[in-house]
Amino acid sequence: MNIEGYAASETGPVREHNEDAWLVDVDGGLFVVADGMGGHAAGEVASRIAVETVSEVMLGANDPEETRLLTEVQDAGDMLRERLRYAMNQAALNIRRAVDENPTYMGMGTTLVMVIIEDEQAHLAHVGDSRAYLVRENRIQRLTRDHTVVQQEVDAGRLTPELARVVPHKNILTKSVGYHGPVDPDTSTRMLDSGDILILCSDGLNDAVEDSEIESIANETAPEDLPQTLVEIAIKQGSEDNVTVVVLAIT
Repeated sequence: MNIEGYAASETGPVREHNEDAWLVDVDGGLFVVADGMGGHAAGEVASRIAVETVSEVMLGANDPEETRLLTEVQDAGDMLRERLRYAMNQAALNIRRAVDENPTYMGMGTTLVMVIIEDEQAHLAHVGDSRAYLVRENRIQRLTRDHTVVQQEVDAGRLTPELARVVPHKNILTKSVGYHGPVDPDTSTRMLDSGDILILCSDGLNDAVEDSEIESIANETAPEDLPQTLVEIAIKQGSEDNVTVVVLAIT
Protein backbone atom coordinates (compact mmCIF):
# COMPACT_ATOMS: atom_id res chain seq x y z
CA MET A 1 0.00 0.00 0.00
CA ASN A 2 1.30 3.43 -0.96
CA ILE A 3 0.19 6.68 0.68
CA GLU A 4 0.27 10.10 -0.91
CA GLY A 5 -0.38 13.20 1.18
CA TYR A 6 -1.26 16.74 0.15
CA ALA A 7 -2.48 19.90 1.91
CA ALA A 8 -3.66 23.45 1.32
CA SER A 9 -4.63 26.22 3.74
CA GLU A 10 -5.86 29.78 3.24
CA THR A 11 -6.76 32.59 5.63
CA GLY A 12 -9.82 33.55 3.60
CA PRO A 13 -11.30 37.00 2.97
CA VAL A 14 -12.73 37.68 6.45
CA ARG A 15 -10.21 36.66 9.12
CA GLU A 16 -6.98 38.56 9.77
CA HIS A 17 -4.98 35.49 10.79
CA ASN A 18 -4.93 31.85 9.77
CA GLU A 19 -5.62 30.04 13.04
CA ASP A 20 -5.54 26.61 11.40
CA ALA A 21 -2.53 24.31 11.61
CA TRP A 22 -1.86 21.04 9.81
CA LEU A 23 0.62 18.23 9.41
CA VAL A 24 1.32 15.83 6.55
CA ASP A 25 3.98 13.24 7.42
CA VAL A 26 3.79 10.49 4.83
CA ASP A 27 6.81 8.61 6.19
CA GLY A 28 5.33 8.54 9.68
CA GLY A 29 1.79 7.96 8.43
CA LEU A 30 0.49 10.87 10.51
CA PHE A 31 -1.95 13.51 9.22
CA VAL A 32 -3.48 16.29 11.35
CA VAL A 33 -5.75 19.34 11.06
CA ALA A 34 -6.33 21.76 13.95
CA ASP A 35 -8.59 24.84 13.99
CA GLY A 36 -7.69 27.21 16.80
CA MET A 37 -9.94 29.54 18.74
CA GLY A 38 -9.21 32.51 20.98
CA GLY A 39 -8.53 36.23 20.66
CA HIS A 40 -5.24 38.07 20.12
CA ALA A 41 -4.06 35.35 17.69
CA ALA A 42 -4.29 32.85 20.55
CA GLY A 43 -6.11 30.38 18.31
CA GLU A 44 -3.07 30.29 16.08
CA VAL A 45 -0.93 29.49 19.13
CA ALA A 46 -3.27 26.74 20.35
CA SER A 47 -3.48 24.94 17.00
CA ARG A 48 0.30 25.09 16.55
CA ILE A 49 0.91 23.68 20.05
CA ALA A 50 -1.59 20.89 19.39
CA VAL A 51 -0.02 19.81 16.09
CA GLU A 52 3.52 19.98 17.47
CA THR A 53 2.56 17.96 20.55
CA VAL A 54 0.77 15.27 18.56
CA SER A 55 3.74 14.93 16.23
CA GLU A 56 6.17 14.64 19.14
CA VAL A 57 4.08 12.03 20.95
CA MET A 58 3.22 9.89 17.93
CA LEU A 59 6.45 10.14 15.95
CA GLY A 60 9.09 11.10 18.53
CA ALA A 61 11.52 8.90 20.42
CA ASN A 62 9.13 8.28 23.33
CA ASP A 63 8.55 4.72 24.45
CA PRO A 64 5.10 3.78 23.06
CA GLU A 65 4.35 2.03 26.37
CA GLU A 66 4.59 5.42 28.07
CA THR A 67 2.41 7.30 25.61
CA ARG A 68 -1.01 5.75 26.08
CA LEU A 69 -3.69 6.31 28.68
CA LEU A 70 -4.75 2.69 29.31
CA THR A 71 -1.67 0.51 29.61
CA GLU A 72 -3.49 -2.80 30.01
CA VAL A 73 -4.79 -2.99 26.42
CA GLN A 74 -2.98 -5.50 24.23
CA ASP A 75 -4.61 -5.30 20.79
CA ALA A 76 -2.45 -3.30 18.38
CA GLY A 77 -5.35 -1.17 17.20
CA ASP A 78 -6.48 -0.45 20.75
CA MET A 79 -2.96 0.57 21.68
CA LEU A 80 -2.72 3.04 18.80
CA ARG A 81 -6.08 4.57 19.66
CA GLU A 82 -4.95 4.91 23.28
CA ARG A 83 -1.83 6.67 22.04
CA LEU A 84 -3.99 9.08 20.04
CA ARG A 85 -6.04 9.81 23.17
CA TYR A 86 -2.83 10.35 25.13
CA ALA A 87 -1.47 12.70 22.46
CA MET A 88 -4.65 14.79 22.56
CA ASN A 89 -4.53 15.10 26.32
CA GLN A 90 -0.86 16.09 26.21
CA ALA A 91 -1.78 18.76 23.68
CA ALA A 92 -4.53 20.02 25.99
CA LEU A 93 -2.08 20.10 28.90
CA ASN A 94 0.52 22.03 26.89
CA ILE A 95 -2.10 24.55 25.79
CA ARG A 96 -3.20 25.15 29.39
CA ARG A 97 0.45 25.56 30.42
CA ALA A 98 0.85 28.22 27.74
CA VAL A 99 -2.19 30.03 29.15
CA ASP A 100 -0.68 29.91 32.65
CA GLU A 101 2.52 31.46 31.30
CA ASN A 102 0.71 34.12 29.25
CA PRO A 103 -2.70 35.21 30.61
CA THR A 104 -3.52 37.02 27.35
CA TYR A 105 -4.07 33.55 25.89
CA MET A 106 -6.92 32.88 28.32
CA GLY A 107 -9.76 31.02 26.59
CA MET A 108 -7.71 29.61 23.76
CA GLY A 109 -8.19 26.07 22.49
CA THR A 110 -8.43 24.14 19.27
CA THR A 111 -10.26 21.45 17.41
CA LEU A 112 -8.18 18.47 16.38
CA VAL A 113 -8.71 15.68 13.86
CA MET A 114 -5.93 13.23 13.11
CA VAL A 115 -5.22 9.97 11.37
CA ILE A 116 -2.31 7.60 11.76
CA ILE A 117 -1.86 4.84 9.18
CA GLU A 118 -0.44 1.45 10.13
CA ASP A 119 -0.83 -2.01 8.57
CA GLU A 120 -3.41 -0.86 5.99
CA GLN A 121 -5.57 0.63 8.73
CA ALA A 122 -6.48 4.24 9.43
CA HIS A 123 -6.78 5.03 13.13
CA LEU A 124 -8.72 8.26 13.73
CA ALA A 125 -9.26 10.57 16.66
CA HIS A 126 -11.09 13.88 16.77
CA VAL A 127 -12.39 16.60 19.07
CA GLY A 128 -14.46 19.56 17.92
CA ASP A 129 -15.92 20.25 14.48
CA SER A 130 -12.99 19.64 12.17
CA ARG A 131 -13.93 16.61 10.08
CA ALA A 132 -12.67 13.46 8.41
CA TYR A 133 -14.26 12.03 5.26
CA LEU A 134 -13.68 8.84 3.32
CA VAL A 135 -14.30 8.76 -0.43
CA ARG A 136 -14.49 5.13 -1.61
CA GLU A 137 -15.82 3.94 -4.95
CA ASN A 138 -17.01 7.47 -5.73
CA ARG A 139 -19.14 7.73 -2.56
CA ILE A 140 -18.39 9.99 0.39
CA GLN A 141 -18.81 9.02 4.04
CA ARG A 142 -18.28 11.31 7.00
CA LEU A 143 -16.14 9.54 9.59
CA THR A 144 -16.55 12.08 12.41
CA ARG A 145 -19.48 13.64 14.26
CA ASP A 146 -19.21 17.32 15.21
CA HIS A 147 -18.86 18.14 18.88
CA THR A 148 -21.15 21.18 18.73
CA VAL A 149 -24.32 22.42 20.39
CA VAL A 150 -26.06 22.30 17.01
CA GLN A 151 -25.11 18.67 16.43
CA GLN A 152 -26.60 17.81 19.83
CA GLU A 153 -29.84 19.49 18.73
CA VAL A 154 -29.83 17.52 15.47
CA ASP A 155 -29.19 14.26 17.35
CA ALA A 156 -32.12 15.03 19.67
CA GLY A 157 -34.44 15.70 16.74
CA ARG A 158 -34.97 19.35 17.64
CA LEU A 159 -33.19 20.69 14.57
CA THR A 160 -32.96 19.49 10.97
CA PRO A 161 -29.56 19.08 9.28
CA GLU A 162 -30.62 21.75 6.77
CA LEU A 163 -31.33 24.32 9.48
CA ALA A 164 -28.17 23.32 11.31
CA ARG A 165 -26.12 24.75 8.45
CA VAL A 166 -27.54 28.26 8.84
CA VAL A 167 -28.27 28.87 12.54
CA PRO A 168 -26.10 31.61 14.10
CA HIS A 169 -24.65 29.41 16.86
CA LYS A 170 -23.66 26.50 14.61
CA ASN A 171 -19.97 26.64 15.60
CA ILE A 172 -20.31 26.61 19.40
CA LEU A 173 -18.21 23.64 20.54
CA THR A 174 -19.06 21.17 23.28
CA LYS A 175 -15.52 19.75 23.22
CA SER A 176 -12.14 21.22 22.37
CA VAL A 177 -8.48 20.64 23.08
CA GLY A 178 -7.22 22.95 25.82
CA TYR A 179 -10.22 25.11 26.66
CA HIS A 180 -12.52 22.39 27.98
CA GLY A 181 -9.95 20.66 30.22
CA PRO A 182 -9.15 16.92 29.89
CA VAL A 183 -10.05 15.49 26.48
CA ASP A 184 -12.18 12.47 25.66
CA PRO A 185 -11.86 12.20 21.87
CA ASP A 186 -13.90 10.00 19.58
CA THR A 187 -11.70 7.28 18.09
CA SER A 188 -12.23 4.68 15.38
CA THR A 189 -10.39 2.43 12.95
CA ARG A 190 -11.03 1.83 9.25
CA MET A 191 -9.52 -0.71 6.91
CA LEU A 192 -8.09 0.95 3.81
CA ASP A 193 -8.47 -0.12 0.19
CA SER A 194 -6.56 0.94 -2.88
CA GLY A 195 -8.27 3.96 -4.38
CA ASP A 196 -9.49 5.36 -1.06
CA ILE A 197 -9.30 9.09 -0.48
CA LEU A 198 -9.27 10.45 3.09
CA ILE A 199 -10.04 14.13 3.57
CA LEU A 200 -9.35 16.03 6.80
CA CYS A 201 -10.62 19.59 6.99
CA SER A 202 -11.38 22.54 9.22
CA ASP A 203 -14.98 23.74 9.32
CA GLY A 204 -14.16 26.53 6.89
CA LEU A 205 -14.62 23.91 4.17
CA ASN A 206 -17.84 22.19 5.20
CA ASP A 207 -19.50 25.45 6.29
CA ALA A 208 -19.46 26.52 2.63
CA VAL A 209 -19.35 23.24 0.70
CA GLU A 210 -21.88 20.47 1.28
CA ASP A 211 -20.79 16.84 1.58
CA SER A 212 -22.34 15.92 -1.76
CA GLU A 213 -20.35 18.66 -3.46
CA ILE A 214 -17.13 17.52 -1.78
CA GLU A 215 -17.88 14.06 -3.16
CA SER A 216 -18.32 15.35 -6.70
CA ILE A 217 -15.16 17.43 -6.58
CA ALA A 218 -13.13 14.54 -5.15
CA ASN A 219 -14.28 12.28 -7.97
CA GLU A 220 -13.34 14.82 -10.63
CA THR A 221 -10.01 16.05 -9.26
CA ALA A 222 -6.56 14.47 -9.01
CA PRO A 223 -5.54 13.92 -5.36
CA GLU A 224 -2.57 16.28 -5.63
CA ASP A 225 -4.89 19.09 -6.78
CA LEU A 226 -7.80 18.30 -4.48
CA PRO A 227 -6.81 20.31 -1.35
CA GLN A 228 -6.25 23.57 -3.23
CA THR A 229 -9.37 23.03 -5.35
CA LEU A 230 -11.57 22.50 -2.29
CA VAL A 231 -10.05 25.51 -0.50
CA GLU A 232 -10.65 27.78 -3.48
CA ILE A 233 -14.25 26.61 -3.92
CA ALA A 234 -15.00 27.13 -0.21
CA ILE A 235 -13.70 30.70 -0.36
CA LYS A 236 -15.54 31.37 -3.62
CA GLN A 237 -18.78 30.11 -2.05
CA GLY A 238 -18.50 32.49 0.88
CA SER A 239 -16.59 30.73 3.65
CA GLU A 240 -16.00 33.26 6.42
CA ASP A 241 -13.35 31.20 8.19
CA ASN A 242 -9.88 29.89 7.54
CA VAL A 243 -9.99 26.86 5.25
CA THR A 244 -7.59 23.93 5.56
CA VAL A 245 -7.75 20.62 3.71
CA VAL A 246 -5.44 17.60 4.02
CA VAL A 247 -5.84 14.74 1.52
CA LEU A 248 -4.53 11.19 1.79
CA ALA A 249 -4.64 9.05 -1.34
CA ILE A 250 -4.24 5.28 -0.99
CA THR A 251 -2.74 3.69 -4.10
